[in-house]
Amino acid sequence: MNQLPKCPTCSSTFTYEDGEMYVCPECAHEWPISAVENTVSEPVVRDAFGNELKAGDSITVVKDLKIKGSSAVVKTGVKIKIIRLVSGDHDIDCKIDGIGAMQLKSEFVKKA
Repeated sequence: MNQLPKCPTCSSTFTYEDGEMYVCPECAHEWPISAVENTVSEPVVRDAFGNELKAGDSITVVKDLKIKGSSAVVKTGVKIKIIRLVSGDHDIDCKIDGIGAMQLKSEFVKKA
């Protein structure tokens, strides 16, 4: 049996097909079936403990991180308020107080 997609507005799992459209009975959102077929799912970014990270989350560093090309170090326990997810080896883009803009690997942070 085909699995119907969740509602993109409210994430309800009770969607159903109505002709060429998907319909959500909870929020009354409708979207075309062809739009779902053309979407590319983004990879899920997880922290060191397996929690899913999303753009705008707050994180905490779980390991002292040496900054390449500098003598500065990002200490364990530093809280970073707003993150942005990017593709690549370093999948978190953020700004750290006292250091500036940086890219971090998700394996060295936990969701705050």
